[in-house]
Amino acid sequence: MRVALLPCTSYKGEPLTAPSRRHEGADPMDEITDYHLDINRALRETLALVLAGGRGSRLHDLTNRESKPAVPFGGKYRIIDFPLSNCMNSGIRRMCVLTQYRAHTLIHHIQRGWGFLKAEIGEFVELWPAQQQTIKETWYQGTADAVHQNLELIRAHDPRYVLILAGDHIYKQDYSKLIAQHIASGADCSVACVDVPRADATGFGCVDVDADDMIVGFLEKPANPPSIPGHPDRTFASMGIYVFNADYLYEILRIDAEEADSQHDFGRDIIPSQVGRARIKAHRFTQSCVYSVGRREPYWRDVGTLDAYWAANIDLVSVTPALDLYDTDWPIWTYQMQRPPAKFVFDTDERRGMAVDSMLSAGCIVSGGKVSGSLLFNDVRVNSYSEVIDTVVLPMSDIGRHARLTKCIVGTGCRIPEGLVVGEDPEEDAKRFLVSETGITLITPEHLARL
Repeated sequence: MRVALLPCTSYKGEPLTAPSRRHEGADPMDEITDYHLDINRALRETLALVLAGGRGSRLHDLTNRESKPAVPFGGKYRIIDFPLSNCMNSGIRRMCVLTQYRAHTLIHHIQRGWGFLKAEIGEFVELWPAQQQTIKETWYQGTADAVHQNLELIRAHDPRYVLILAGDHIYKQDYSKLIAQHIASGADCSVACVDVPRADATGFGCVDVDADDMIVGFLEKPANPPSIPGHPDRTFASMGIYVFNADYLYEILRIDAEEADSQHDFGRDIIPSQVGRARIKAHRFTQSCVYSVGRREPYWRDVGTLDAYWAANIDLVSVTPALDLYDTDWPIWTYQMQRPPAKFVFDTDERRGMAVDSMLSAGCIVSGGKVSGSLLFNDVRVNSYSEVIDTVVLPMSDIGRHARLTKCIVGTGCRIPEGLVVGEDPEEDAKRFLVSETGITLITPEHLARL
């Protein structure tokens, strides 16, 4: 017989059912036979682990002082806020953040912005710094090793399901739908996958699936990526998001820890080694993505390069950005500085404080300068006669008089000298700053100190 799903709802008040593994739009009840799914209970029994220990070296000097998940994004947020907010909005209130590289600013941010959950009712965001907890006394050797070193802490929370998340991507996802499908499919592990052009998939961990989206192959950055059945020009790329049955996770981590030639990484070792041995399900991101109003293209960005980071931030100033930060149904939570509103002063023909097609955060002052197509974080000052064009300016920076910046990323706390021009002469810029492949110029306090 068939057993109906309990009438549960997500953060947005929509009924929760398990999405079909066969195709979009199919009746989820086609997958539920002789099964009783209480999604609210499942979410309470889920422990989310956010892996936030990486440096993100492709961001160069932006991560000299803090890890990639702590890098500012979108004017007032940090990258780590996106997976944590997804957990909150999905109904997962037991979260642990695993840190390692230069974790000071990340820890401060979590303590200040994520301390509002009630531990008395089993809600929390715990910080788990790397502690060399195994007999080998090593720092984290890979994503799987990071989880393995914390098995004692994980077991203490007694989860039934463990949701493992990368802490350095920008996206909105309803994890409750991922959990529901995982349970309904009877899988030991589910891997969230984004659909990408096959020609662009060589830089990802690529997933090969059968007609029911069960994983039959997992290849790390293959030269010849597998295609999606029925779609020869598309490939499933792993998002670094996994759901494990807890007992199964404990066992495979124990086995992997004993493998001397393993890199102890989920994408390189754990998942490939389990293909054909366990039930591993590919979860289509299209089935759990939280779409921006009027858009049906899933939004997921790895902002791990200067070009990708600049593009994702600049997209936010467009009329209809791909990522909707104004969506009150799926808010992004963060620690918010208590600063006054942005201010614009001077309005004469000689100098006019103004901003067009731009986003300016609290505490900004545009004093007789011009801002165009740019995103300014908190406490940025743009002084008289200066121009900021198509540029991302991180917090507490000061743009000197008569300066002109085009297509730049200005690091936190920069003091741009009076009259400095950047973004108009690539050869000259490369002598003083770091210029990306597409011509984005990174300016940091260290660069400015050498001028």
